[in-house]
Amino acid sequence: MKALFYRSYGDSEVLEYGDAPRPVPGSGQVLVKVAATSFNPVDAGIRGGYLSSVYAIDFPHVPGVDVAGTIAELGEGVTGWTVGDAVVAMLSLDADGAAAEYALADAGSLATAPASVDLADAAALPVVGLTAWQSLFEIANLTAGQTILINGASGAVGGHAVQLAKQVGAVVTATAKPHDADRLRGYGADRIVDHLDYGRAPLEVEGAPFDVVLNLVGTTDEQTEALIGVVADGGVHVGTMAAGPENPGRGIRTQRVFVRSDAAQLAGLVGRVDDGTLRIDVAERRPIATAAAVHDASDAGRLHGKVVLVPVGE
Repeated sequence: MKALFYRSYGDSEVLEYGDAPRPVPGSGQVLVKVAATSFNPVDAGIRGGYLSSVYAIDFPHVPGVDVAGTIAELGEGVTGWTVGDAVVAMLSLDADGAAAEYALADAGSLATAPASVDLADAAALPVVGLTAWQSLFEIANLTAGQTILINGASGAVGGHAVQLAKQVGAVVTATAKPHDADRLRGYGADRIVDHLDYGRAPLEVEGAPFDVVLNLVGTTDEQTEALIGVVADGGVHVGTMAAGPENPGRGIRTQRVFVRSDAAQLAGLVGRVDDGTLRIDVAERRPIATAAAVHDASDAGRLHGKVVLVPVGE
């Protein structure tokens, strides 16, 4: 089969596209014929070696944490699934991924793919949807009537977080560039803030203080502390790249989210997609063979929107 892989840590130039052995499912696993994977920043973080202390990978390594496709083979002991089922999953971050024609997935990580969107586009859901869900409801315990600031809402996690927060009845303030404002208002954002002026002390944000601040961008220690400054007493700061001090005072909790695969949560997100309450936005599809350009654009800060990567011929 054809696959994307790299033999050492490094920048996007370490990525190769070529022949690789077709994997064989072991006990409790399935082999998925890949309809698509998608690019996530964590793919670049692992490739660059920045997460080597957290996720130990073997070389050569195939990236691609998201997968959407159809089951091609069942491993020993797998029940409840049949060959041909359309599925989605978040794969293990330390195992080979889905930037290939075939990928292995633990049967326990699978959810039935949404029926209302193209199967390839469904690959844009697992990691970002689970990150948003776990941030809002496992860590922050967001409930109806609370206020939330979503910093960096233009990205895929932010788009899902805006939708989910609004659906639970929260009052949503989102930071986003003007070209994303209409989309986020369509998702239910109550207020759009163009940018945060971290140079002002204290930080001033319309709608503050917030019960929850979800920070989806990389911030310095000083910027993170400024964001914590707009959290209400007893509130929560959740970061995908920066947690903040352990004991910031005023009864505030701070925590960094490390997304994990959860089939039940993913199935719930799929249900929201199919009932029309959660939208998946895909900026573009590209062949897996061109994924190095996607990694390079992400490294340079030039990537805008969710990119789905499809095998040649799909």
